[in-house]
Amino acid sequence: MKYIQQPAPAPFSWTRALWLRIRTLWFLKMIGTVTGIAVFFAVYFWTMEETGGRAITMPVTWIDQRIGVNEFAFIPYVSLWVYVSLAPAFALNAGALRAYATGALAIALLGIAFFWLFPTVTPPFGVDWSQVPMLRLLKESDASGNAFPSLHVAFAMYSAYVISSQLRSIRSPRWARAFNWLWCLAIVYSTLATRQHVFIDVAGGILVACLGRSVAWSPLGRAFHRRPHLPQSMVRS
Repeated sequence: MKYIQQPAPAPFSWTRALWLRIRTLWFLKMIGTVTGIAVFFAVYFWTMEETGGRAITMPVTWIDQRIGVNEFAFIPYVSLWVYVSLAPAFALNAGALRAYATGALAIALLGIAFFWLFPTVTPPFGVDWSQVPMLRLLKESDASGNAFPSLHVAFAMYSAYVISSQLRSIRSPRWARAFNWLWCLAIVYSTLATRQHVFIDVAGGILVACLGRSVAWSPLGRAFHRRPHLPQSMVRS
């Protein structure tokens, strides 16, 4: 009697597990992310235009005075829109995607509520933006309103929390998780180095991110706590 030798199980690969997550519901994730960002920007700029006349100027702290203007901070600043798309792209299933969206929606709604009720702007800083071309482009496209809390920081921190959980669940190496947090911190730094926000805005953004995280990690977001079921061929010995 002949026996057919079974192929050896494939070794565990966190990159393979990540790719499988990206492929899951990819069209829904893409449409949802693009639509969500577009709707957010429409409401964001409308709110800034409607409340600009009664906005107050945010105070400058010693931390703001210690951090100088950095033209190259423009790069991590605009990279946020790539970074925030990773968390939904890495969602394991529809439940995890809904939980992520719930937390993101909580952040957006709280931020817009602050912008409407307590409109703020960043101080002029006295910088000659013609000397920093990349930042001049940023200043021309995004005015200094809707300063507190910094939703740039809030969404970066919230994404970092979610991506960190996702990377742990597929047993990614430490360098991948460290890179995730370094990217987040670079975005947070960029909000100060581009003079789009002051430190108090950043602190407010971190608090809003914590709120969004608590919503996503609530019973509505328990899918984030679940480890994906990995076949034996993908489990480390």
